Amino acid sequence: MHAVQATFADLGTPLSGVTFVVVDLETTGGSASACEITEVGAVKVRGGEVLGEFQTLVNPGAPIPPFISVLTGISDVMVASAPSIDAVLPAFLEFARDSVLVAHNAGFDVSFLRAAATRTGHLWPGFRVVDTVHLARHLVSSDEAHNRKLSTLAGLFAATTTPNHRALSDARATVDVLHALIGRVGNQGVHTLEELLSYSTRVSPAQRRKRFLADGLPPQPGVYVFKDARGRPLYVGTSTNIHRRVRSYFTASEQRSRMAQMVTLAHSVQPIVCQTGLEAQVRELRLIAEHRPRFNRRSTRPDRAWWVTLTAERFPRLTIVRSLRAGGHYLGPYAGKASAEAAVAALQEVLALRQCTIRLTRRPQEYGCILAEMGRCGSPCTGEQSEADYAVLADSVLDLIRGASRHPVQALAEKMALLASQERYEEAAVLRDRGAVLVRGLRRAQRLGPFSALPEVVAARPLPVGGWELVCIRYGRLAGASTSPRGADPMPYVAALCQTAEVVDPPVGPRPAATVEEAELLLRWLEEPGTRLVRLDGEWASPVAAAAAVADTLGGRSHPTRAQAS
Repeated sequence: MHAVQATFADLGTPLSGVTFVVVDLETTGGSASACEITEVGAVKVRGGEVLGEFQTLVNPGAPIPPFISVLTGISDVMVASAPSIDAVLPAFLEFARDSVLVAHNAGFDVSFLRAAATRTGHLWPGFRVVDTVHLARHLVSSDEAHNRKLSTLAGLFAATTTPNHRALSDARATVDVLHALIGRVGNQGVHTLEELLSYSTRVSPAQRRKRFLADGLPPQPGVYVFKDARGRPLYVGTSTNIHRRVRSYFTASEQRSRMAQMVTLAHSVQPIVCQTGLEAQVRELRLIAEHRPRFNRRSTRPDRAWWVTLTAERFPRLTIVRSLRAGGHYLGPYAGKASAEAAVAALQEVLALRQCTIRLTRRPQEYGCILAEMGRCGSPCTGEQSEADYAVLADSVLDLIRGASRHPVQALAEKMALLASQERYEEAAVLRDRGAVLVRGLRRAQRLGPFSALPEVVAARPLPVGGWELVCIRYGRLAGASTSPRGADPMPYVAALCQTAEVVDPPVGPRPAATVEEAELLLRWLEEPGTRLVRLDGEWASPVAAAAAVADTLGGRSHPTRAQAS
């Protein structure tokens, strides 16, 4: 890891160097869409020093309601000769340019200013905004003040100006309240504008004290690993900017409660800079699978994969397995055994395959079982079909998995429709759900199988800044990634990538050489618009009768597939 010197942008903007414009408005009512501004008052401050003030009455173009006049003391006579908001707003925007707006209940004041900008055709600059009500709710206890009104806080903090519902006086009082609140957050370790804007009591002082963990982290894409005092991974994540993302864990922008607990246990953060965003995502999956960090919730058990296949015997039956054999045909994988069982049940609804676990070694007619007596088994044991007929049933399962046929799925859909026409809706719903699970497993098998069999795929995607993102995939596993610079011939970089990429052994069966989750991530990347195939070793195609073609029939969600060739 190379040390990276932190910039001022990385450290944040010190509050002592921020220019705040504290603003207050008086209006004809509470709705920014239906009411108008009658007075604007603002105070510009930086580092505790007043730099300037702005105050003007505004002609609202309509009578001021009597109760507003009583509250503010502003009458129709007073604003009769005042400028309109068309003239006032440009002057205020110039006064507040390049500053941070502050207001007490900022949503009210900012909504009126934004509405005025819209009506007068001015572009709203998108100021960053500090709300002193928000800060006070976190910093002032109910023992100190019974509410968070400006007048109450001004009294609590001994403001030099008493609020009186006039814009400039209220803005001056808000300045004193702002400075008092900044003093309080400073005692809790908040010293930059970025920290102030995201301040919340959800972030404990203990969390803020851990901000040093982000110091020196690179502002580059990659993976970050939070570790405890013994060096054990607590959490693995990925980001396009490691430094910025890790810093966010110590602010209110991180709202997951378990992350607060994780941060209190963290003693270090290990960055892993990656060439591309795809490489970072793959490394994240592999690290989570390897270490199973206690605060990661996904991808911690990629080894839990269940497959459906036919047994290798004279009269095969459907079975659920965890390990694969060469040359076999498998439906799945499924993340849970219950899903695999639902897929088996769906096939048994339309294919009269035997369901017993007896290994048939003698003449089929010599066996008998309760399923056969109940008419739920169509194996040769029952004498209702020949060995050749049974072989045709077994082959239909293999054709379905390979994508050479969709007949069993169509038969399932027809049976579901028949049940619905007979108003047997609950039975139809069970069939629909089982069928949808079946289709999802078929789709995964038909996508992963051909992809995992490819010895090598090299693909490229243009980078936003120019040049190319290059990846080398072998047997469904990311073997290498790199980039080529803008304006350079990418082919020498492709050659270097292939020479230095990981050597990957062929997998057994349709399982990829990586985890299923990694292979599916790579497939999604390859299928996104803009990706180009550079080199393909082998033959890659999607079956015409693939499960995706009938996914909607049973409620499965279709996923795009493409035929690809070198």
